[in-house]
Amino acid sequence: MSSSKPLAGFTVVEIGHSIAAPYAGMVLAGLGAEVIKVENPGQGDYARGWGPPFWDGAAPHFVAMNRNKRSITIDMHDPAQRARLEQLILDEADAVLCNLRPGSADKHGLGAAQLLARKPSLIFADIGAFGRGGPLSDLPGYDPLMQAFGGLMSITGEAEGRPPIRVGVSMIDMGAGLWAAIGIMGALIERQRTGQGGRIETSLYETALAWTAIPIASVLINPRVMKPQGSGASGIVPYQAFLANDGWIVIGAGNDNLFRKLCRALERPDLENDPRFTTNADRVRNRDILIPLIEPDIACRSTAEIRALLDAAGVPNAPVQRIDQVVHEPHAKALGIIQEGPDGSLPTVGLPLRFDGERPAYERAAPRLGQHDDAIKTAEIAGD
Repeated sequence: MSSSKPLAGFTVVEIGHSIAAPYAGMVLAGLGAEVIKVENPGQGDYARGWGPPFWDGAAPHFVAMNRNKRSITIDMHDPAQRARLEQLILDEADAVLCNLRPGSADKHGLGAAQLLARKPSLIFADIGAFGRGGPLSDLPGYDPLMQAFGGLMSITGEAEGRPPIRVGVSMIDMGAGLWAAIGIMGALIERQRTGQGGRIETSLYETALAWTAIPIASVLINPRVMKPQGSGASGIVPYQAFLANDGWIVIGAGNDNLFRKLCRALERPDLENDPRFTTNADRVRNRDILIPLIEPDIACRSTAEIRALLDAAGVPNAPVQRIDQVVHEPHAKALGIIQEGPDGSLPTVGLPLRFDGERPAYERAAPRLGQHDDAIKTAEIAGD
């Protein structure tokens, strides 16, 4: 592959806010597409204000999700401005990303059916809350609501009796954004064959269910109430965090051979030879017996000692690092995943993929509100 910009030459108009559509737009922009972000002329994308902290007036959510884009402001209540946006889409856009409330884009004449009627080659990616066609389709939704309603909160966190725990990042929003980006890329390939665009749909709710595919399969096999496992996993043991004398370390003995290696590293032949722990299924059934037998062997050592023992034995492990430690992690630096941007911009996390060794570049910092308004006035999107 000759370039880390496989989408160079394609134009995407992002009519969205918060996380889902902006994350999809960031992925597409990172892959080389020209992404034009449409914002309200007052406060802009809500995510601009989700702080402190702030960088150049924008919160981390916005800075991280909107690099490599251009920003234009459109007052959707102004017919003339809506008309200019529509013309820009008809003249320039290969795809539209939208995560407005159900019916909002249609109300402004910018819905999928309306735009596709005028431009059949357009790809319209609609990111909804609950998805179209069900009894909840018209309701709004946010990431924590979907972590709750989609079942993720019921299996995340500590044992029963403790409050529900939200996964600490917007994984439902970002997952929906990924599905939208994947859908757009698939539709672009199909359009090369047929010349036709179309409507792509995904939703936060469907994404939540996609993330819980394994637990759903598990309860369909064996109907029951699944319990949260803390740092562990319901079907693999030992596969969780253990407390060393100076912090937490996660040990992943994900198969029988790794469990035997773990026992030998800890000098516990009694555990290796105990018939209650011979297979993973045995260990899952006897989790409450096995884990307390391992814990003292971890608690008496430092994380560095445990890591050295397990690395030498070939047992996967990792300390539980804080985010302020992660940003200085030598391996992250060596991979170049936290990328330096243009002069004066905040380093942000790049796309987690490379093309023939080259990671897509961080070329433009997240735009200021309306930074590229002149583009829509002239319908020219090239250049600053």
